[in-house]
Amino acid sequence: MLLTSFKDNSVLFKLPPEWWPSNPVTSHYEKLFADKVFLTYYRNSLLVSFCTTAVTLLASTFAGYGFSRFQFRFKSLAMMSILSTQMLPVVSLLIALYTMYNNYGLLNNRGGLVIALTTSCLPFSIWMIKVFFDGIPIDLEESAKIDGASRFGILLRIVLPLTKPGLFSIGIYSFILSWDDFLYSITLINQDALRSLNAGIAIRYIGELSYDWSSIMTVCVTSIVPISLLFLFFQKYMVSGLTAGAVKG
Repeated sequence: MLLTSFKDNSVLFKLPPEWWPSNPVTSHYEKLFADKVFLTYYRNSLLVSFCTTAVTLLASTFAGYGFSRFQFRFKSLAMMSILSTQMLPVVSLLIALYTMYNNYGLLNNRGGLVIALTTSCLPFSIWMIKVFFDGIPIDLEESAKIDGASRFGILLRIVLPLTKPGLFSIGIYSFILSWDDFLYSITLINQDALRSLNAGIAIRYIGELSYDWSSIMTVCVTSIVPISLLFLFFQKYMVSGLTAGAVKG
């Protein structure tokens, strides 16, 4: 994919194939970064992904802490019900979701897209962070409570620092899921100025009869940059978080 983005279309179908570009070209990247529409798609995807990650982290932290520390009726049923929503394919929800969004005026709205993506991220995120909360000794919280700390203070100053790997894992998971989204964005966003990157690529850069493969590969290479940077800088947190979540409780 990377090598193809530096090739001219005329050499893509040569026989024998040219694996390494003999005359690399950068015109595809120059053309792409001069395209204001592409930059708009990119900015929209970043904005939606960061907002989804922030909302998911906030909601899953409080929900997971509540499920971990408080006892109430039908707790197990509630947890299983939350996780069972992951069994439903997104396609089966789109018609009902589109109708509901249309009734409430949430179509062509970044906030509405963030809500839809957050609901997809929350079930797994709640389960994962709950596992981390379960692994923290309750004695630490009881000692802090004796010293006069409030419930929110205990969560903020004691519990969350100990669950940092889990928070990083949830953040990366939520960002990747929202960045890779196609179905929600193509269904709920119809205005070109609000489209995210994946939907924009499908509509603007993939033709009906012919394909500019070099340009398509260039777009794909630039689209994986944020995910690659996440894995590059936060890989140890994600691996430790997923490993700890798999062996605790």
